[in-house]
Amino acid sequence: MKQILTLLIGFFVLLSCNNDQNHQTEGEIFSKNNSKKQETFGIVIHGGAGTILKKNMTDSLETAYLEKLKEAIKTGHIILSNGGTSLEAVTATINVMEDSPLFNAGKGAVFTHEETNELDASIMDGATLNAGAVSGVKHIKNPIDLALSIMNDSPHVMLSGEGAEEFAREQGFEMTDPSYFYTEKRFQSLQKIKEREMREQYKNLSFEDPFIKDSKFGTVGCVALDKNGNLAGGTSTGGMTNKRWNRIGDAPIIGAGTYANNKTCAVSSTGWGEYFIRAMVAHDISAMMEYKGISLQEAAKIVIQEKVPDLGGDGGIVAIDKDGNIAMEFNTAGMYRAHMNAKGELIVKIYKNE
Repeated sequence: MKQILTLLIGFFVLLSCNNDQNHQTEGEIFSKNNSKKQETFGIVIHGGAGTILKKNMTDSLETAYLEKLKEAIKTGHIILSNGGTSLEAVTATINVMEDSPLFNAGKGAVFTHEETNELDASIMDGATLNAGAVSGVKHIKNPIDLALSIMNDSPHVMLSGEGAEEFAREQGFEMTDPSYFYTEKRFQSLQKIKEREMREQYKNLSFEDPFIKDSKFGTVGCVALDKNGNLAGGTSTGGMTNKRWNRIGDAPIIGAGTYANNKTCAVSSTGWGEYFIRAMVAHDISAMMEYKGISLQEAAKIVIQEKVPDLGGDGGIVAIDKDGNIAMEFNTAGMYRAHMNAKGELIVKIYKNE
């Protein structure tokens, strides 16, 4: 009897050990699965929307735009592929476009009525909803970098003008001579607008004349989803050609020009800023996804093809959602744009029906 009892006790002890081992193994597998990084990631960029027609584009200029868009998006994609953050990818990608005279941001910024360059930018972290923005700076080579510093190194979201540049100096930014931003193409565009204004003696002609209409367009932007599932978006611009009175458009306005939220998507806008501010375009797309439960593409289409035109504005957006789905929606003749996914597949386009 004692032998039977001893055998039964041994059996139950052995069974208990096996169960513990099985639970431990299952726990280890569960833990490993949880710590595994998300394989889905992607990046989308724009270089401005407007009356961009193939018939008005030389072969050499078209090639230059396509190559610079490829360079920019590949810069961010490499960062994401190597496990970098969406914020790092967005900033580095926008830097490439800010450093190019092809785009209305940084080096290629348009001129104000006073023949100066005033730069705006914003960036947002979808994981924390933290954001940084800068407007009206004249000595900052890469405004997106300053927007990031405002987000990370100050208690504020937006700084402007001289105060923003004072903060930049305190953070160790090098002040760039305004002559750096001079490009003959942008300067001549301003002169044409001024000449037409004088001929018509109508100071607001730039809001009506078809030739001048694109003076309101031209921005660069980037949105990204990294391997950890975090979204980020950023936008940088020189604003509107012939702008006066320190005008500020949508690019540095969180919710209008830039928005990112890990629950939904990241968005960067380009277009007629006054209308994108009124429609709060970037946030509206996110809100429609969150509250109505519709897809990114559906939300983008409603906002860009219906809401903005109903107000009288035009332009476009690029966006990416938390699952890696993308949107490149615009209601103009063209938008410089590109997308790369986790597989490294690259799409680069300029015109509407491509």
